[in-house]
Amino acid sequence: MTSPDPNLAERPLPLFGDLDEAQPLALSSERLPSYIMDHRKRLRARFMEGGAAAMPDYELLELILFRALPRQDVKPLARQLLNTFGGFGQVLSAPVTRLSEVQGVGPAVVQELKIVEAAAQRLAQSRVLQRPVLSSWQALVDYCHAAMAHRTTEQFRVLYLDRKNVLIADEEQARGTVDHVPVYPREVVKRALELDASALILVHNHPSGDPTPSQADIMMTDQINLAAQALGLTLHDHLVIGKGRELSFRAQGLL
Repeated sequence: MTSPDPNLAERPLPLFGDLDEAQPLALSSERLPSYIMDHRKRLRARFMEGGAAAMPDYELLELILFRALPRQDVKPLARQLLNTFGGFGQVLSAPVTRLSEVQGVGPAVVQELKIVEAAAQRLAQSRVLQRPVLSSWQALVDYCHAAMAHRTTEQFRVLYLDRKNVLIADEEQARGTVDHVPVYPREVVKRALELDASALILVHNHPSGDPTPSQADIMMTDQINLAAQALGLTLHDHLVIGKGRELSFRAQGLL
């Protein structure tokens, strides 16, 4: 019997068709240099022993890149991505077009980064969906940060709640530019009626990082609040998500 190739673990199958960096498992006898294999083993072992807290951002990013680039040293690319986008979260949430502009980033790298981003958002969402929102407020805020804090354009979302303040739907209503997103109050409350919701929470992000609401934000919130009240709906809050912090209209006395 032929001995198994010890390097097979570094040669994953492509996930979605043929990708530039993903090569067939058995068609190449090329092996990683021993120092790279040892480095990968050490990083994986340290992660399993100490988790993410035991690793700087560039090493955690290396772990993600191992699968996408199975036959090269990925440390330079990990550092380059962090330098280009400014942080781990910004790398994961960067637009595909901008990621693809970085030298060394091809479809397989983009795919791995976006899988991890989607997994992080799905995990954060699972902690709030179908649960009473007002009693798990920090989990809700964490989810909003995971989904929106690092976006480069504004996004407006509405969280719809039932009579027990359980989150029944989280829907994107609109996307905009770096400093504006169009919102239509009638569409927001119309959707609440379609979902048989009793309350809602508005959420949008400020790509600048500063969550201070603009006058347009305040006026739009007032319009939605008036429309909601006319139909017996409760607007609990409007959260503005910045980088590393958020602002609550309710806490600021704006609602």
